Amino acid sequence: MSDRITLATWPTPLEPMPRLAAALGLGEDDLWVKRDDLIGLGGGGNKVRKLEWTLGAALAEGADTLVTTGAAQSNHARLTAAAGARAGLDVVLVLPGTAADAAQGSGNLVLDSLFGARIHWAGDGDPGTLGQAAEEVCARLRLGGARPYAIPFGGSSPLGARGYVDGGEELLGQLPDVRHVVVALGSGGTMAGLIGALGQERVLGVHCGAVTDPVGTVAALVTELTRRPAAPGSLRIRTDQVGAGYGTLHEPVLEAMRTAATTEGIVLDPVYSGRALAGLIAAVRDGGIRRGERTVLLHTGGLPGLFGHTETVRRTVAALRPHSSG
Repeated sequence: MSDRITLATWPTPLEPMPRLAAALGLGEDDLWVKRDDLIGLGGGGNKVRKLEWTLGAALAEGADTLVTTGAAQSNHARLTAAAGARAGLDVVLVLPGTAADAAQGSGNLVLDSLFGARIHWAGDGDPGTLGQAAEEVCARLRLGGARPYAIPFGGSSPLGARGYVDGGEELLGQLPDVRHVVVALGSGGTMAGLIGALGQERVLGVHCGAVTDPVGTVAALVTELTRRPAAPGSLRIRTDQVGAGYGTLHEPVLEAMRTAATTEGIVLDPVYSGRALAGLIAAVRDGGIRRGERTVLLHTGGLPGLFGHTETVRRTVAALRPHSSG
C-alpha cells in the first residue's frame, strides 16, 4: 500500500508558448510549459511532488519532526516547511550560513519563518557536511524525545523521485507526442523520476551546479528507482549553463529569463528554471532540439528565491526603462 499523501490538486496546467517558441526559432505549436510553479502549497514548485511521497513515509513511521537541508534560498526547504505545517509536524531546516544571515533574510527565508520552521545554521558547508549536521540535529531531537524524519538534500531519493514518475505520466496524458522535456538538474530527483516515466531519450537535464557529479547522481537515482542499470553516457545532460557556480547569475540565464517574461509573461528564477530555459535555447541553437519536435519546459517554480537573489534583483531593477511623455 502506498504511503503517498496528497498535498496539491493535480494535474498542473500545460500551456502553449507560441511567442516564446517563435523567439527561439521553433514552430508556434512546438513549445509548451508544464506549470509546476502553480502547485498551490507554500508558493508552489516541483518539490511538492517529492514531498507527497517522503512526507507520507514520515507519517507512516510516526514522525513528529521533519529535518532537511538545502541552500539558504532553498525551494525544497521552504516547501518542506509548508508541508510540515499542513501535516501538523515540526520542521527544522539545516542551512549554510550563520544566524547573522537571518537579519538579511529575504525570499524563501521569509516564507520559512512564516511557515513556523526552525533553522539550524550550519556555517560553511556543501551538501555532504550539511547532511552530517542534519544527522546531528536528528540525534539531539531524539535525545529530547522527538521522532525526527530526515529528508535528503533537495528531497532527492528514489522515494522522492517517484513524485516525478507521477509527473511524467501526468504529462504524457496531456501531450502524448512530447519529444523533449527540459528540466533543471539540481539534486537530481526530478530528472530521475521523469526518466522513470518517459525514458532517457526524451529528458534533457540542465545542470545547475548544485551537485559535483550530476551524471553520476542522476544515474544512481534512475538505477535504484527503475531497478535497471542506467548508463551515465546515455543520459542527456547539459553542463554549459552553470557559469561561475550554483548561486551566481549566468548571463545567458538572465537573457532567457527576460525572453520568457517579455514574450509570455512567465517568470523564471536565476538558479533553476532560468537555467533550464537557457539550456533549451542552447539546444535549439546546436540542433539538439529542432523545429517540429514537441518540447516541454518543466517550470519548477522558485519565484520566492528570485526575490532573495541579490544580483538578479539589482540587475533587473537597474534595467528599468523610464517612460517619457514629452
